[in-house]
Amino acid sequence: MKVLIVGSTGFIGSHIMDNLCKHYDISIIATTRSIEKAQKFRWFNDKKVKTIEFDISQANSDVYNRLQRPDMMIHLAWDGLPDYKNMLHIEQNLYKNYFFIRDMVLGGLKDLTITGTCLEYGLKNGQLVEEAETNPVTPYGVAKDSLRRFLQELQKTINFNLKWLRLFYIHGKGQSPKSLLSQLDAAIKNNENIFNMSGGEQLRDYISVEKLAEYIVKTAFQNKITGIINCCSGKPISIRNLIENYIKEKGVDIELNLGYYPYLDYEPMAFWGDNSKLKLCCSKN
Repeated sequence: MKVLIVGSTGFIGSHIMDNLCKHYDISIIATTRSIEKAQKFRWFNDKKVKTIEFDISQANSDVYNRLQRPDMMIHLAWDGLPDYKNMLHIEQNLYKNYFFIRDMVLGGLKDLTITGTCLEYGLKNGQLVEEAETNPVTPYGVAKDSLRRFLQELQKTINFNLKWLRLFYIHGKGQSPKSLLSQLDAAIKNNENIFNMSGGEQLRDYISVEKLAEYIVKTAFQNKITGIINCCSGKPISIRNLIENYIKEKGVDIELNLGYYPYLDYEPMAFWGDNSKLKLCCSKN
């Protein structure tokens, strides 16, 4: 079995690489735009890993051969995050990702696992199921939703398995400095007395990046369930409780300045994922 990881040095990709190296006896092809960056990760020298310097914008009709003809691909790469409102998601990311994936499929790839986003659902509140109609309100959500639709159309002419994993909220080592918990970590490190945040009453679905990596890998290695799959905890938590729990775990004293920032206009007030499909993907049977 030969597995290709596109985006191996990213926040999620690096944890997926760790999971694969630790638990699976397979050949792993890892792409990166910078070998120098890849060398900083502990998986780089693993005997199971072959690292290839590659940018998806360089893809052509021979890309499947160039990337060692993998049996399976887990595709994570995406530029411009976490700037969800940037038009580059539609104007650049959507098309270069589609043409890369299409060329891989035309070359012979039959098994794809690709990360989508909960922002495909738009401004829907409550528990979100995969069958819900999508209505994204950000360029990022529009681009991801469109990529999924493009690939589903491609499936009508070429036979391949597609697992489209809608990711919700993630925390853990390596996340963007702009993320909520990273900002809190910075405030704690700087010995700040006050942490400015929103009102904190919004409900979100959070999962650790280590657990997410485990779920993505397990889902990729099965084909009993394909199509759209929510990749989440299935358990809503208020942002205020998330922050308070994190502060308690750290054993620090910092005051929350609730309501300093307005609620984001591109997110519903309360939403979380139904993870019933995910549980089936990860079950042993």
